[in-house]
Amino acid sequence: MRACLQRVAHARVLLPEEGNRVSGQIDRGFLVLLGIGAGDSEAEVRLLAKKICALRVFDDPDGKMNLDIRQVGGSILAVSQFTLYADARRGNRPSFTAAAPPDLARRLYEEFVSIVRTEFAVPVETGVFQAMMSVELANDGPVTIWLDTDDLGRKRGTPAE
Repeated sequence: MRACLQRVAHARVLLPEEGNRVSGQIDRGFLVLLGIGAGDSEAEVRLLAKKICALRVFDDPDGKMNLDIRQVGGSILAVSQFTLYADARRGNRPSFTAAAPPDLARRLYEEFVSIVRTEFAVPVETGVFQAMMSVELANDGPVTIWLDTDDLGRKRGTPAE
């Protein structure tokens, strides 16, 4: 599972095919572009949700990135994004074969949202799964962090399994 995490002052998702209806909107928090891989399971969902909610990338009173999203009363805008699994190593047209099939991806995306809301008590807004969306954001910092569950939990310098 992969996430492109952006600390935002505000963000929203519009649905152009529905007259730019807003499907999700937050103020301070994270925009999480979430990619589900073909081999992902609930274990990866839990690992990523825990990591995102524990990341200390919000400023404390001294201006140091030392607070997590719960400590600043932030929210998450979660947007499913299969293109995070694009493989562009060959040719100019990316392959998406490493992305999860839609049924699995939808289930794990919804599980991510549920876990963040219930187990970590962080408010979550969402995009619309498989819809054409316009994402607007004000990146705060900017702070953008790439997370991949294949890399989490290993000590620095150890090879992937």
